Amino acid sequence: MVIEVGMKGKVSALVEKEDTALEVGSGSLLVYATPCMAALMEGAACEAIASGLSETETTVGTELNLQHLSATPVGLEVWAEAEVTAVDANQITFQIQAFDEAGPIGTATHKRFLVQTDRFLDKTYAKL
Repeated sequence: MVIEVGMKGKVSALVEKEDTALEVGSGSLLVYATPCMAALMEGAACEAIASGLSETETTVGTELNLQHLSATPVGLEVWAEAEVTAVDANQITFQIQAFDEAGPIGTATHKRFLVQTDRFLDKTYAKL
């Protein structure tokens, strides 16, 4: 692992009907769902550190403190920009901002934990 403070990542998506609060079950309106924005933000964090991981490593999300600031209608592009703000052993902290074509829509702090992929999956599936 070579993860450093300042690494950045960005991901984007077009808001479709299936990304709305009504469709994902998090509300009753046809507006971009908070759970979808959370996934977009985590995706940006993953993108920020992808180049620093070996083939046997991945990260898992452990904390997300999110504010959804503005609603986005179907049809607009949304994107999230993440930056690594701290690395403490295997814990990585990010600051993330989300936007649509009209401006900011969300902000978050996020933590991910570095794991060995096979060992993590073996432990998880041992629950079965």
